[in-house]
Amino acid sequence: MATEPIISEGRELRRGWTTGTCATAATKAAFSALCGMGFPDPVTVALPRGGTASLTLADARLLDRSAMAAVIKDAGDDPDVTHGCRIEALVQRGPAGSGVEFRAGEGVGMVTRPGLPIPPGEPAVNPGPRRMMLNALEEVAAASGEPADLVVTISIPGGEAIAAKTWNPRLGIVGGLSILGTTGIVVPFSCSAWIHSIHRGIDVARAAGLTHVAASTGSTSEAAVQAHYRLPDFALLDMGDFVGGTLKYLRAHPVPRLTLAGGFAKLTKLAQGAMDLHSSRNPMRPDALGNLLSELAAPEELVAKAGTANTALELLQEADRCQFPLAGHVAARARAVAQESVGEDVAVEVRVYDRSGKEIGWARGWS
Repeated sequence: MATEPIISEGRELRRGWTTGTCATAATKAAFSALCGMGFPDPVTVALPRGGTASLTLADARLLDRSAMAAVIKDAGDDPDVTHGCRIEALVQRGPAGSGVEFRAGEGVGMVTRPGLPIPPGEPAVNPGPRRMMLNALEEVAAASGEPADLVVTISIPGGEAIAAKTWNPRLGIVGGLSILGTTGIVVPFSCSAWIHSIHRGIDVARAAGLTHVAASTGSTSEAAVQAHYRLPDFALLDMGDFVGGTLKYLRAHPVPRLTLAGGFAKLTKLAQGAMDLHSSRNPMRPDALGNLLSELAAPEELVAKAGTANTALELLQEADRCQFPLAGHVAARARAVAQESVGEDVAVEVRVYDRSGKEIGWARGWS
């Protein structure tokens, strides 16, 4: 499958493999050995959107009525939290006619809350990876003449500790990580896992019947808005820089009320129309801020400062000295941009916080 190269700082970044691809490779290798065909190494698996991946085994053991294979996840040049994890598949014979049953081993979570693609009571192995594994097992069954009546247990040793740093506990996935991947490929710095978590957070909130969610750019604003509204953890969306992805998903999967919470610099970018708030991809534009201040009839010295300020904080401090409510105006502009993007089925408000968690600007979204 041909893909465009991703260039950063003059070099091409390496793509990697999702946890789903790694689990599929380990599962296919283990079943191949169980069928008497040995452990293929490297093992080649089909990717969901065409092409194949060949992965090297880190471990392989053939037992009496089961086989285990393991793969070390290589996420390429992406800063993936599961890079370097050992992903194991234990494949055991099941009763005749039983088909394939997936189980969660060490470090793989269980779903406990509705709204996710997998129902409560099931291991957190997403539909895409399940299809990949089922296809690989059917391939081996066809080649060997053996039935694919199997129990497949996926494990990620140490996964429970890693999962504590992810969204999984908030989403109601307990005991470990999720097996993810829609394409099978990790694209460097695409942050697909983060965006996936935002979407699943919205799904869980909707399934729980929540009418109000809060999407925050960081932990300080999240803590402040949660304290203000006393929202449950699963009403909180760790949006980070991905306001565009959050609003786009909410437009198609609305929740009646949305609070956008963040620091002044991030929300200034939203007020300027940016849907990605990362500093390197969308730096603050002093010219646009200067134009905004002119439109708002701000003091002349503040308008002039917009053209020379090194940071948004410097401009905000100057606005405070001029007793001009800049954060409130930015909140209003950011709310207008967000409301247009998300559509009329979601009422948006914006709350701006300083670094201590104090609210410095607010734009009302509902009465």
